[in-house]
Amino acid sequence: MRSSIFIFLSLQSFVTASPIELSRLFRRAVTELNQEAFDEAQQPDNTATKAFSGTQIKTSDGRCLFVDELSGDFRANLTPIQVAECDSTNGQGWDIITAGKHNNVQGSMLVVSTLTNACFNFDPRRASGNQVILFSCGGRADGGGAVTDSQLFPFDGSSGPLSFSPNNDLQSCFTVKGDVVDVAACDAGNTDQLFTFDGAPASGSGSGNPAQTSAATTQTEAEATATFTATVTAQDPGQASATTASPPAATTDVAAGGIPNPTEAVPVSRAGGVLVPTAVAESQERDDTATRAFTSVSIQAPNGQCLFIDPTAGDFRENLIPVSLVACAGTPNEKFDIITAGKHNNAENSALIVSSLFYAKTEAEGETNNGQLVPFTGGTSLVFAPESERNATCIVSGDGRLDSAPCANDGSQVFTILT
Repeated sequence: MRSSIFIFLSLQSFVTASPIELSRLFRRAVTELNQEAFDEAQQPDNTATKAFSGTQIKTSDGRCLFVDELSGDFRANLTPIQVAECDSTNGQGWDIITAGKHNNVQGSMLVVSTLTNACFNFDPRRASGNQVILFSCGGRADGGGAVTDSQLFPFDGSSGPLSFSPNNDLQSCFTVKGDVVDVAACDAGNTDQLFTFDGAPASGSGSGNPAQTSAATTQTEAEATATFTATVTAQDPGQASATTASPPAATTDVAAGGIPNPTEAVPVSRAGGVLVPTAVAESQERDDTATRAFTSVSIQAPNGQCLFIDPTAGDFRENLIPVSLVACAGTPNEKFDIITAGKHNNAENSALIVSSLFYAKTEAEGETNNGQLVPFTGGTSLVFAPESERNATCIVSGDGRLDSAPCANDGSQVFTILT
Protein backbone atom coordinates (compact mmCIF):
# COMPACT_ATOMS: atom_id res chain seq x y z
CA MET A 1 0.00 0.00 0.00
CA ARG A 2 1.37 3.40 -0.95
CA SER A 3 -0.14 6.66 0.21
CA SER A 4 1.27 10.10 0.85
CA ILE A 5 1.85 12.66 3.54
CA PHE A 6 1.34 16.17 2.35
CA ILE A 7 1.33 19.74 3.42
CA PHE A 8 -1.91 20.47 1.66
CA LEU A 9 -4.06 23.53 1.04
CA SER A 10 -7.73 23.79 0.63
CA LEU A 11 -8.49 26.41 -2.02
CA GLN A 12 -11.59 28.48 -2.77
CA SER A 13 -12.10 26.21 -9.09
CA PHE A 14 -16.30 26.69 -16.88
CA VAL A 15 -19.67 26.26 -17.62
CA THR A 16 -21.62 28.18 -20.22
CA ALA A 17 -23.83 31.00 -19.06
CA SER A 18 -26.90 29.77 -17.24
CA PRO A 19 -30.47 31.00 -17.74
CA ILE A 20 -30.58 31.37 -13.94
CA GLU A 21 -29.69 34.91 -12.90
CA LEU A 22 -26.20 35.10 -11.44
CA SER A 23 -27.57 36.85 -8.36
CA ARG A 24 -29.13 33.51 -7.40
CA LEU A 25 -25.88 31.59 -7.79
CA PHE A 26 -22.94 31.36 -5.44
CA ARG A 27 -20.18 33.82 -6.22
CA ARG A 28 -17.92 32.22 -8.78
CA ALA A 29 -14.56 31.68 -7.19
CA VAL A 30 -12.49 31.24 -10.36
CA THR A 31 -12.81 32.37 -13.97
CA GLU A 32 -11.56 29.07 -15.39
CA LEU A 33 -10.13 25.77 -14.27
CA ASN A 34 -6.51 24.67 -14.38
CA GLN A 35 -7.11 21.85 -16.86
CA GLU A 36 -4.08 19.77 -15.88
CA ALA A 37 -4.92 19.95 -12.19
CA PHE A 38 -8.62 19.30 -12.88
CA ASP A 39 -7.85 16.20 -14.96
CA GLU A 40 -5.63 14.87 -12.17
CA ALA A 41 -8.12 15.56 -9.39
CA GLN A 42 -11.40 14.52 -11.03
CA GLN A 43 -10.76 11.13 -12.59
CA PRO A 44 -13.81 9.03 -13.57
CA ASP A 45 -14.05 5.49 -12.25
CA ASN A 46 -14.88 3.58 -15.42
CA THR A 47 -15.14 0.31 -13.48
CA ALA A 48 -17.88 1.56 -11.13
CA THR A 49 -21.30 -0.04 -10.74
CA LYS A 50 -24.01 2.58 -11.17
CA ALA A 51 -27.56 2.31 -9.87
CA PHE A 52 -28.48 5.44 -11.83
CA SER A 53 -26.52 7.15 -14.59
CA GLY A 54 -26.84 10.80 -15.58
CA THR A 55 -29.95 11.18 -13.44
CA GLN A 56 -31.38 14.44 -12.20
CA ILE A 57 -31.84 14.71 -8.44
CA LYS A 58 -35.12 16.41 -7.62
CA THR A 59 -36.07 18.18 -4.43
CA SER A 60 -39.47 17.83 -2.78
CA ASP A 61 -40.67 21.01 -4.52
CA GLY A 62 -39.69 19.71 -7.97
CA ARG A 63 -36.44 21.60 -8.52
CA CYS A 64 -33.09 19.99 -9.40
CA LEU A 65 -29.63 19.91 -7.86
CA PHE A 66 -26.77 21.25 -9.95
CA VAL A 67 -23.14 22.27 -9.76
CA ASP A 68 -21.35 25.24 -11.31
CA GLU A 69 -17.80 24.06 -11.80
CA LEU A 70 -16.39 27.58 -11.42
CA SER A 71 -17.89 28.06 -7.96
CA GLY A 72 -15.05 26.22 -6.18
CA ASP A 73 -11.31 26.09 -6.67
CA PHE A 74 -9.08 25.64 -9.72
CA ARG A 75 -9.64 21.85 -9.62
CA ALA A 76 -13.47 22.17 -9.31
CA ASN A 77 -13.21 21.09 -5.67
CA LEU A 78 -15.14 22.82 -2.86
CA THR A 79 -18.06 23.61 -5.17
CA PRO A 80 -21.44 24.07 -3.43
CA ILE A 81 -24.45 21.95 -4.40
CA GLN A 82 -27.01 24.41 -5.73
CA VAL A 83 -30.72 24.18 -6.58
CA ALA A 84 -32.49 25.52 -9.68
CA GLU A 85 -35.44 24.80 -11.96
CA CYS A 86 -34.87 21.50 -13.76
CA ASP A 87 -33.22 21.75 -17.20
CA SER A 88 -32.42 25.43 -16.67
CA THR A 89 -28.68 25.03 -15.96
CA ASN A 90 -25.76 22.83 -16.84
CA GLY A 91 -24.41 20.47 -14.22
CA GLN A 92 -27.71 18.73 -13.33
CA GLY A 93 -26.53 15.18 -14.17
CA TRP A 94 -25.50 12.74 -11.44
CA ASP A 95 -24.26 9.14 -11.26
CA ILE A 96 -25.27 7.01 -8.28
CA ILE A 97 -22.39 4.58 -7.68
CA THR A 98 -22.91 1.53 -5.48
CA ALA A 99 -19.52 -0.14 -5.94
CA GLY A 100 -16.14 0.81 -7.32
CA LYS A 101 -12.81 2.41 -6.60
CA HIS A 102 -14.31 4.90 -4.14
CA ASN A 103 -17.14 2.79 -2.68
CA ASN A 104 -16.40 -0.57 -1.07
CA VAL A 105 -19.23 -0.42 1.49
CA GLN A 106 -22.27 -2.57 0.80
CA GLY A 107 -25.62 -0.75 0.99
CA SER A 108 -24.08 2.65 0.32
CA MET A 109 -23.81 5.08 -2.57
CA LEU A 110 -21.56 7.78 -3.96
CA VAL A 111 -23.24 10.70 -5.68
CA VAL A 112 -21.00 11.89 -8.52
CA SER A 113 -21.42 14.89 -10.79
CA THR A 114 -21.31 13.98 -14.48
CA LEU A 115 -20.04 17.51 -15.14
CA THR A 116 -17.01 17.48 -12.86
CA ASN A 117 -16.65 13.85 -11.64
CA ALA A 118 -16.53 15.18 -8.06
CA CYS A 119 -18.50 13.54 -5.23
CA PHE A 120 -21.05 14.74 -2.68
CA ASN A 121 -18.98 15.40 0.44
CA PHE A 122 -19.79 16.38 4.02
CA ASP A 123 -16.99 18.09 5.93
CA PRO A 124 -18.02 19.10 9.47
CA ARG A 125 -14.68 20.88 9.99
CA ARG A 126 -15.73 23.66 7.66
CA ALA A 127 -17.74 26.70 8.71
CA SER A 128 -21.47 26.30 9.19
CA GLY A 129 -23.25 26.84 5.89
CA ASN A 130 -20.23 25.63 3.90
CA GLN A 131 -19.97 21.98 4.94
CA VAL A 132 -21.86 20.38 2.04
CA ILE A 133 -19.64 20.50 -1.04
CA LEU A 134 -18.41 18.52 -4.01
CA PHE A 135 -14.87 17.21 -3.64
CA SER A 136 -12.54 14.78 -5.44
CA CYS A 137 -13.89 11.27 -4.97
CA GLY A 138 -11.83 9.46 -2.37
CA GLY A 139 -11.35 12.61 -0.31
CA ARG A 140 -7.94 13.82 -1.50
CA ALA A 141 -7.69 17.12 -3.36
CA ASP A 142 -5.28 15.70 -5.93
CA GLY A 143 -7.58 12.77 -6.79
CA GLY A 144 -5.37 10.15 -5.16
CA GLY A 145 -7.84 9.07 -2.46
CA ALA A 146 -9.55 5.69 -2.19
CA VAL A 147 -12.64 5.54 0.08
CA THR A 148 -13.90 8.06 2.64
CA ASP A 149 -17.08 7.82 4.67
CA SER A 150 -17.65 11.57 4.26
CA GLN A 151 -18.76 10.74 0.70
CA LEU A 152 -20.81 7.58 1.35
CA PHE A 153 -24.54 7.57 2.06
CA PRO A 154 -26.88 4.68 3.00
CA PHE A 155 -28.81 3.50 -0.09
CA ASP A 156 -31.58 0.92 -0.49
CA GLY A 157 -31.55 0.87 -4.30
CA SER A 158 -34.76 2.84 -4.77
CA SER A 159 -35.28 6.11 -6.66
CA GLY A 160 -36.72 7.74 -3.52
CA PRO A 161 -37.90 9.80 -1.91
CA LEU A 162 -34.74 9.34 0.14
CA SER A 163 -32.38 11.35 2.30
CA PHE A 164 -28.64 11.99 2.08
CA SER A 165 -27.18 11.18 5.48
CA PRO A 166 -23.38 10.88 5.28
CA ASN A 167 -21.71 7.89 6.90
CA ASN A 168 -19.42 10.19 8.91
CA ASP A 169 -22.48 11.72 10.62
CA LEU A 170 -25.63 9.63 10.28
CA GLN A 171 -27.57 12.02 12.52
CA SER A 172 -27.24 14.81 9.94
CA CYS A 173 -29.06 15.07 6.61
CA PHE A 174 -28.52 17.21 3.53
CA THR A 175 -31.20 19.88 3.56
CA VAL A 176 -32.42 22.34 0.92
CA LYS A 177 -32.13 25.87 2.20
CA GLY A 178 -33.26 28.32 -0.46
CA ASP A 179 -31.11 27.78 -3.55
CA VAL A 180 -28.40 25.67 -1.95
CA VAL A 181 -28.01 22.34 -0.18
CA ASP A 182 -26.87 22.61 3.42
CA VAL A 183 -27.03 20.22 6.38
CA ALA A 184 -29.26 19.91 9.43
CA ALA A 185 -30.22 17.33 12.03
CA CYS A 186 -32.23 14.57 10.38
CA ASP A 187 -35.98 15.13 10.76
CA ALA A 188 -38.43 12.60 9.28
CA GLY A 189 -41.05 15.34 8.88
CA ASN A 190 -38.80 17.76 7.01
CA THR A 191 -39.53 17.50 3.28
CA ASP A 192 -36.53 19.70 2.54
CA GLN A 193 -34.45 16.59 3.34
CA LEU A 194 -36.16 14.38 0.74
CA PHE A 195 -34.79 13.84 -2.77
CA THR A 196 -35.76 11.70 -5.78
CA PHE A 197 -33.70 10.28 -8.63
CA ASP A 198 -35.34 11.01 -11.99
CA GLY A 199 -34.94 8.52 -14.83
CA ALA A 200 -34.46 4.79 -15.31
CA PRO A 201 -31.81 2.83 -13.39
CA ALA A 202 -28.44 2.28 -15.05
CA SER A 203 -27.79 -1.07 -16.72
CA GLY A 204 -24.66 -1.88 -14.73
CA SER A 205 -20.92 -1.40 -14.43
CA GLY A 206 -19.18 1.34 -16.29
CA SER A 207 -22.30 2.87 -17.82
CA GLY A 208 -23.14 6.54 -17.91
CA ASN A 209 -22.26 9.80 -19.53
CA PRO A 210 -18.61 10.88 -19.61
CA ALA A 211 -17.78 13.99 -17.66
CA GLN A 212 -18.02 17.24 -19.58
CA THR A 213 -14.74 19.14 -19.29
CA SER A 214 -13.61 22.52 -20.50
CA ALA A 215 -10.17 23.63 -21.59
CA ALA A 216 -8.56 25.94 -19.10
CA THR A 217 -4.98 26.97 -18.61
CA THR A 218 -4.78 29.41 -15.74
CA GLN A 219 -5.83 29.58 -12.13
CA THR A 220 -6.86 32.47 -9.93
CA GLU A 221 -6.47 33.20 -6.31
CA ALA A 222 -9.24 32.60 -3.79
CA GLU A 223 -9.70 32.03 -0.10
CA ALA A 224 -7.55 29.29 1.36
CA THR A 225 -5.76 27.96 4.41
CA ALA A 226 -2.89 25.54 4.77
CA THR A 227 -2.38 22.40 6.78
CA PHE A 228 0.50 20.21 7.74
CA THR A 229 -1.24 16.89 8.02
CA ALA A 230 -0.84 13.18 7.69
CA THR A 231 -3.16 12.51 4.79
CA VAL A 232 -3.32 8.73 4.73
CA THR A 233 -5.64 6.99 2.31
CA ALA A 234 -7.41 4.39 4.41
CA GLN A 235 -7.63 0.97 2.82
CA ASP A 236 -10.49 -1.43 3.46
CA PRO A 237 -9.17 -4.62 5.12
CA GLY A 238 -10.50 -6.61 2.20
CA GLN A 239 -8.54 -4.52 -0.27
CA ALA A 240 -5.16 -4.37 1.42
CA SER A 241 -3.41 -4.93 -1.90
CA ALA A 242 -4.81 -1.76 -3.44
CA THR A 243 -2.23 0.94 -4.07
CA THR A 244 -2.27 4.67 -4.62
CA ALA A 245 0.48 6.22 -6.73
CA SER A 246 2.55 8.88 -5.01
CA PRO A 247 4.45 11.75 -6.62
CA PRO A 248 8.23 11.52 -6.47
CA ALA A 249 10.01 12.67 -3.36
CA ALA A 250 11.29 16.20 -3.27
CA THR A 251 14.84 16.74 -4.46
CA THR A 252 16.86 18.30 -1.67
CA ASP A 253 20.24 19.87 -1.26
CA VAL A 254 20.90 19.75 2.44
CA ALA A 255 24.61 20.32 1.94
CA ALA A 256 23.79 23.84 0.74
CA GLY A 257 21.89 24.58 3.92
CA GLY A 258 18.46 23.49 2.81
CA ILE A 259 15.93 25.16 0.54
CA PRO A 260 14.72 28.62 1.62
CA ASN A 261 11.03 29.40 1.83
CA PRO A 262 10.47 31.60 -1.25
CA THR A 263 9.27 35.18 -0.81
CA GLU A 264 8.67 35.83 -4.50
CA ALA A 265 7.13 33.97 -7.44
CA VAL A 266 9.17 30.88 -8.33
CA PRO A 267 8.31 27.71 -10.28
CA VAL A 268 6.75 24.93 -8.20
CA SER A 269 6.54 21.24 -8.93
CA ARG A 270 2.85 20.43 -8.78
CA ALA A 271 -0.32 21.88 -10.31
CA GLY A 272 -0.27 25.65 -10.11
CA GLY A 273 2.93 26.40 -12.01
CA VAL A 274 4.26 29.36 -10.03
CA LEU A 275 4.18 30.09 -6.32
CA VAL A 276 1.97 33.05 -5.35
CA PRO A 277 3.52 34.66 -2.24
CA THR A 278 0.37 36.59 -1.29
CA ALA A 279 -1.67 33.39 -1.33
CA VAL A 280 1.01 31.60 0.69
CA ALA A 281 1.11 34.39 3.27
CA GLU A 282 -2.67 34.32 3.67
CA SER A 283 -2.78 30.57 4.08
CA GLN A 284 -0.09 30.15 6.75
CA GLU A 285 -1.12 31.69 10.01
CA ARG A 286 0.66 30.74 13.18
CA ASP A 287 -1.50 29.71 16.14
CA ASP A 288 0.08 31.85 18.86
CA THR A 289 -2.33 30.39 21.42
CA ALA A 290 -0.99 26.87 20.95
CA THR A 291 0.87 24.87 23.58
CA ARG A 292 4.09 23.56 22.09
CA ALA A 293 5.83 20.60 23.66
CA PHE A 294 8.75 21.23 21.32
CA THR A 295 9.60 24.12 19.00
CA SER A 296 11.77 23.90 15.89
CA VAL A 297 13.04 20.37 16.39
CA SER A 298 14.15 17.71 13.92
CA ILE A 299 12.27 14.42 13.70
CA GLN A 300 14.28 11.32 12.92
CA ALA A 301 12.62 8.38 11.16
CA PRO A 302 13.28 4.76 12.16
CA ASN A 303 15.75 4.46 9.25
CA GLY A 304 17.92 7.24 10.73
CA GLN A 305 16.95 9.94 8.24
CA CYS A 306 15.17 13.19 9.10
CA LEU A 307 11.89 14.63 7.83
CA PHE A 308 12.45 17.40 5.28
CA ILE A 309 10.10 19.91 3.60
CA ASP A 310 10.90 21.44 0.19
CA PRO A 311 8.57 24.49 -0.09
CA THR A 312 8.88 24.46 -3.91
CA ALA A 313 7.70 20.83 -4.24
CA GLY A 314 3.99 21.62 -3.98
CA ASP A 315 1.52 23.95 -5.64
CA PHE A 316 1.17 27.73 -5.76
CA ARG A 317 0.12 27.95 -2.09
CA GLU A 318 2.71 25.44 -0.87
CA ASN A 319 0.05 22.76 -0.80
CA LEU A 320 0.53 19.06 -1.65
CA ILE A 321 4.15 19.03 -0.55
CA PRO A 322 5.45 15.52 0.13
CA VAL A 323 7.48 14.98 3.31
CA SER A 324 10.91 13.81 2.22
CA LEU A 325 13.54 11.86 4.15
CA VAL A 326 17.17 13.08 4.06
CA ALA A 327 20.39 12.71 5.98
CA CYS A 328 19.97 14.74 9.16
CA ALA A 329 21.72 18.12 8.79
CA GLY A 330 19.70 20.46 10.99
CA THR A 331 18.48 22.69 8.15
CA PRO A 332 15.36 24.85 8.62
CA ASN A 333 13.53 22.48 6.28
CA GLU A 334 13.89 19.76 8.92
CA LYS A 335 12.34 21.73 11.77
CA PHE A 336 8.89 21.08 13.24
CA ASP A 337 6.74 22.23 16.16
CA ILE A 338 4.96 19.61 18.28
CA ILE A 339 1.63 21.13 19.33
CA THR A 340 -0.30 19.49 22.16
CA ALA A 341 -3.14 22.00 22.53
CA GLY A 342 -4.51 24.96 20.64
CA LYS A 343 -6.90 26.11 17.98
CA HIS A 344 -6.37 22.96 15.91
CA ASN A 345 -5.77 20.40 18.64
CA ASN A 346 -8.40 19.98 21.33
CA ALA A 347 -7.73 16.30 22.03
CA GLU A 348 -5.86 15.11 25.12
CA ASN A 349 -2.73 13.00 24.69
CA SER A 350 -2.33 13.95 21.05
CA ALA A 351 0.02 16.04 18.94
CA LEU A 352 -0.21 18.13 15.81
CA ILE A 353 3.04 18.16 13.80
CA VAL A 354 3.62 21.56 12.17
CA SER A 355 6.42 22.62 9.85
CA SER A 356 8.45 25.41 11.45
CA LEU A 357 9.58 26.59 8.03
CA PHE A 358 6.14 27.98 7.29
CA TYR A 359 3.25 27.86 9.67
CA ALA A 360 0.14 25.88 8.98
CA LYS A 361 -3.41 25.53 10.18
CA THR A 362 -6.38 23.36 9.36
CA GLU A 363 -8.58 23.52 6.33
CA ALA A 364 -10.52 26.71 5.60
CA GLU A 365 -12.31 27.82 8.75
CA GLY A 366 -11.47 24.41 10.24
CA GLU A 367 -10.70 23.60 13.84
CA THR A 368 -9.62 20.10 14.83
CA ASN A 369 -9.26 17.20 12.41
CA ASN A 370 -8.32 13.83 13.90
CA GLY A 371 -6.65 12.86 10.64
CA GLN A 372 -3.95 15.36 11.64
CA LEU A 373 -3.51 14.20 15.22
CA VAL A 374 -1.17 11.45 16.41
CA PRO A 375 -0.91 9.94 19.90
CA PHE A 376 1.52 11.77 22.21
CA THR A 377 1.89 11.66 25.97
CA GLY A 378 5.27 13.33 26.26
CA GLY A 379 8.85 12.24 25.82
CA THR A 380 10.79 12.20 22.58
CA SER A 381 9.24 9.19 20.84
CA LEU A 382 6.36 9.32 18.38
CA VAL A 383 4.41 6.75 16.41
CA PHE A 384 2.63 8.48 13.54
CA ALA A 385 -0.68 6.65 13.86
CA PRO A 386 -3.34 9.19 12.78
CA GLU A 387 -6.24 9.00 15.18
CA SER A 388 -8.67 8.81 12.26
CA GLU A 389 -7.11 5.46 11.30
CA ARG A 390 -7.77 3.86 14.73
CA ASN A 391 -4.27 2.36 14.90
CA ALA A 392 -4.78 0.48 11.62
CA THR A 393 -2.60 2.60 9.35
CA CYS A 394 0.68 4.24 10.35
CA ILE A 395 3.07 6.66 8.69
CA VAL A 396 6.40 4.97 8.07
CA SER A 397 9.77 5.42 6.37
CA GLY A 398 9.53 4.99 2.61
CA ASP A 399 11.91 5.33 -0.31
CA GLY A 400 13.16 8.88 0.19
CA ARG A 401 9.87 10.01 1.68
CA LEU A 402 7.24 9.19 4.25
CA ASP A 403 4.72 6.55 3.28
CA SER A 404 1.98 4.54 4.98
CA ALA A 405 1.62 0.92 6.01
CA PRO A 406 -0.36 -1.19 8.49
CA CYS A 407 0.63 -0.39 12.07
CA ALA A 408 3.14 -2.95 13.34
CA ASN A 409 2.90 -2.17 17.09
CA ASP A 410 6.36 -3.67 17.58
CA GLY A 411 8.53 -0.56 18.00
CA SER A 412 9.76 -0.59 14.41
CA GLN A 413 7.74 2.49 13.44
CA VAL A 414 8.88 4.85 16.19
CA PHE A 415 10.11 8.33 15.21
CA THR A 416 12.43 10.28 17.50
CA ILE A 417 12.33 13.98 18.35
CA LEU A 418 15.89 15.29 18.31
CA THR A 419 16.40 17.89 21.01
